[in-house]
Amino acid sequence: MGLFDTLLGHAAEKSIDKLAADLAPLLAPGESLQRAFGLIRDLIVFTDRRMILVNKQGMTGSKVEYLSVPYRSIVMFSVETAGHFDLEAELRVWVSGQPAPISRSLGRDSGAQEIVALLAQHSPR
Repeated sequence: MGLFDTLLGHAAEKSIDKLAADLAPLLAPGESLQRAFGLIRDLIVFTDRRMILVNKQGMTGSKVEYLSVPYRSIVMFSVETAGHFDLEAELRVWVSGQPAPISRSLGRDSGAQEIVALLAQHSPR
């Protein structure tokens, strides 16, 4: 069901074992991957220190943007769930010093609850 969900644009959970080699150059010494969610070609990756948003661009996806958001910089977050006629849920994360939130479409019946739970778990106390 993971591939089908991903093709439909749903945030399907990805195996961190398969992503470890690709993301290893981005990780600090001692930092570990916790969970990852795929959105067609893009990823939302959670480590023990930060959230990494991976945005593959272009037709081939060879150009990649990595946005690193330390948990301590997250001011607030919200999820707008999909309604009866909506096709997708919307995740918004406000980061300190940024005027507009970071937005990602997650898809209907996606991993929105799991993503919000991870953000809540890592929120500064």
